[in-house]
Amino acid sequence: MNNFRTLITRKSNNDTYINDIELKNIDWLGNGDVLIKVKYSSLNFKDALSAIGNKGVTKKYPHTPGIDAAGIVVESENDKFSVGDKVIVTGYDFGMNTNGGFSEYIRVPSEWIVKLPKQLSLRESMIYGTAGFTAALSVKKLLDYGIKQNNGPVLVTGATGGVGSIAVSILSKLQYTVIGLTGKPEYKDMLLKAGAKDIVLRKDFNDASEKILLSTKWNAVVDTVGGNLLENALKTTKYNGCVTCCGNVASYKLSTTVYPFILRGISLLGIDSVQCPMDIREKVWEKLSTDWKINNLNDNVEEISLEQVDVNIQKILQGKLKGRTIINLAL
Repeated sequence: MNNFRTLITRKSNNDTYINDIELKNIDWLGNGDVLIKVKYSSLNFKDALSAIGNKGVTKKYPHTPGIDAAGIVVESENDKFSVGDKVIVTGYDFGMNTNGGFSEYIRVPSEWIVKLPKQLSLRESMIYGTAGFTAALSVKKLLDYGIKQNNGPVLVTGATGGVGSIAVSILSKLQYTVIGLTGKPEYKDMLLKAGAKDIVLRKDFNDASEKILLSTKWNAVVDTVGGNLLENALKTTKYNGCVTCCGNVASYKLSTTVYPFILRGISLLGIDSVQCPMDIREKVWEKLSTDWKINNLNDNVEEISLEQVDVNIQKILQGKLKGRTIINLAL
C-alpha cells in the first residue's frame, strides 16, 4: 500500500481557498478503527461549501472534503467488519471536521459505517449518497405521519437538485402524485421522466403579498431549500398535512406565523441525515436497495474523476448542476 491521491483544500496567502490533489501515505490518515479503499464518492452542496472555506461546515484547514464514500474494507479492528466488506460512509462528522471521501483511502470509526445492502452496488450507493439518504428520510417521515397516496399531491421543492430529484422518483414509485417545484423550466422533461406529474415554476410559487395563509394545494411538501419557498409551502398545505424540511440553499431564515399550525393543523417535520441513529440508517439504506429503489437511478448522473472535482464545485455553487454527480476514484 503506497502513496494515494487525495484532494486537499488549503487557505492561500490572499485568504482564498485552493483545491489541489496531493499524494499522501496511509500514516497521514486520521483516527478510526476501519481503513477503507474508496471506490466512489459524490458531490454535495455541503462539500462545495467546505471546499471554499465555509467555517460553518469545516473549521480547520488543510482539509479533505467529501461527506460521502463507498468502498472496500482493507483493515478493521472491529469484529463487525471484515477485510473485503463493501461499505458506505455518510453523516456524522465525516468530511466536515474530519477528512472526507475525496480520497482514495479513508480511516473512520466503525460507528459511522453501514454495510452495503446486497441489492445495491457501490456506484449506486453514491448515486444516492447523502442526498438520496436525506430524500429517503423525508419520504419515511411522510409515511410515518400517515400521508396517503389518494389524499392529494405532494410538492417537492428544489426538484432538480440531488435531494429533490431522488425524492420525486421515490414518491412516484410509491404511487404518490408528485409536483416538482423548480426555477429551471428547461428541466421539465427531466422531472416528468423522473416521475413528476407536473412542475410549478419558482417565480409562480413565490408570493410576496404577506398574506398569513394562501389557497391550499398540497397534501404534503418535501422542502429541500428553506427560506421563502418553505414559508409559502406552509401557507399552501392542506388541513392536517405536513411539510418536511432538510435544506437551506435558499435561506436559513424562516419568516412565518403560527396560523398554518393552529388553523390548519400543519406539522413541520425536521430531517437530519448527519446524526441519524444507526438502526434507522440501516433500515433506510435497505429500503433504498429494495422497495424504494428507483427505476431511473442511473438517469441524470454525471461521473467525474478526482481531477474534475474543483470545476464541478464551482458549478454546484452557481446552481448549474442537475441530478447527481459522483466521483469515480479509479479514473
